[in-house]
Amino acid sequence: MLAIGSAIRRIHTTVDAPRLTRFALHPPKSVEVGFADGSIFNLSAEFLRVHSPAVDSKIRSIGGEKVISGRRHVGIMSAEPVGNYGVRIVFDDLHKTGIYSWDYFYELGSNKFTLMRNYIKTLKKHGLTRDPRRRK
Repeated sequence: MLAIGSAIRRIHTTVDAPRLTRFALHPPKSVEVGFADGSIFNLSAEFLRVHSPAVDSKIRSIGGEKVISGRRHVGIMSAEPVGNYGVRIVFDDLHKTGIYSWDYFYELGSNKFTLMRNYIKTLKKHGLTRDPRRRK
């Protein structure tokens, strides 16, 4: 039942997402997106990296949860347009497979604080941290 509610929220947010009016890349730290309803979201590189819409080998699945740790200092190297619906962000940890649609940016921005709070709770629950592992 929880999965259905989550899917409905995603569909609802996607269907109702207003038109993108601004996209500004502020490498290496953030992306700013603005929408026709007046919403402006400043999304950090770490936030975008851990909420990447792609699946890659650096994601740990713990108890069925997608967990990406150690990305506090990740940076954005570039953003490449993908059609007229989004961008592919290239991060300095070499992750570049996620395509962020304008609708997904709106969803992330609209839920930024809840998503970040849940991310930090998940890390703590599994004994992980936002900080990268120290090299020995």
